Amino acid sequence: MAAQTILFDFTLDKDKTSDEKQRLEVAKILRNELEHVFPQLELAYSMESPENGYFAVLHENKDTVITCRIFQHGLLTLNVEYFLPDGKDGISFDTMRTVELILRQKFGCDRSKYLPPIKRGGYIDIYMTSSDERIIEYDIDQVVYEARSPFQKIQIMHSKTLGNMLLLDELQNIAESDLIYTETLMCRGVENYEGKEICILGGGDGALLYELLKENPKHVVMLEIDEIVMQACNKYLSVICGDVLEKRKTDQYEIIVGDCVEYLKKFIAEGRKFDYVFGDLTDIPITDAPVGETWDFIRTIFEHSFKVLKPGGKYLTHGNGSTCKVQLRLFEEQLDLLRPKVKYTTTKAFVPSFMEEWLFYQVTFA
Repeated sequence: MAAQTILFDFTLDKDKTSDEKQRLEVAKILRNELEHVFPQLELAYSMESPENGYFAVLHENKDTVITCRIFQHGLLTLNVEYFLPDGKDGISFDTMRTVELILRQKFGCDRSKYLPPIKRGGYIDIYMTSSDERIIEYDIDQVVYEARSPFQKIQIMHSKTLGNMLLLDELQNIAESDLIYTETLMCRGVENYEGKEICILGGGDGALLYELLKENPKHVVMLEIDEIVMQACNKYLSVICGDVLEKRKTDQYEIIVGDCVEYLKKFIAEGRKFDYVFGDLTDIPITDAPVGETWDFIRTIFEHSFKVLKPGGKYLTHGNGSTCKVQLRLFEEQLDLLRPKVKYTTTKAFVPSFMEEWLFYQVTFA
């Protein structure tokens, strides 16, 4: 069950909406045409303002509510809202598209836009945002798993085209479709992991560990704080993690459940060094300045990670969407402040479940 919101925009000649008489004539045309689709339509409320234009609320048996706004500059917006119980068919695409075309003809305008139903208030939330805050609608049809750990809300949703997807605090993390994400993060085909010692910070979905083990490293240690994430991914995302989350320690790898910062401090005290450190943790924050808890955490990870890297070692991490120019620049400025100095390269990949291009960093000592 969910409320359905259908949106229409019409761009009229502003001479047709510049005064009260003309706006009322446009409103009359609108109501006459809508009555063909909603035959029991009644006017609930209207307001006319010489400065702000015309506003009206109409309803059909109080089940369907339509709001209309006519701006004096030539823009007419129309919102149709109704509640749709499970198993019931909503207003068809053909019907609404026909309404748009008829109104465009009646208004004598050549610019209009119809947005199909936005589903609001349902149990399954199918909308998320890209890194630069564009709305993305997913073809999610099932909540596979849902739990809350001491650290975050954990969900696994099923998408018809992307497979099972891991969401943490309602943000998309990885899906069965996203091998390209892991391969770009690890620079597969470029980096040689054979016989190397590797540390993964985070990585609770198991995908990075699973793919790295195929490269025959000497040993991998993974530091993940959330046991429940690993249990969920082991059960519902085995396509991307295989069986590596079944065990916490083998000859090839060890998964340590705990705070990665505390374990990095321990490694530093022990003098333990790695050929590669992966930052598979939080994304670069979408902020206008490098301040706040998450930025402090990123700087802490930098400080400790480079202390456990061998002289020729590399730190590899994901960044954020490649359209987030300001935030990526802020991240790079933090890298430039590190001492001893570092240098970095970047790679890009279009990640299917993110529905956008993502930037990845490869950082070495200068």
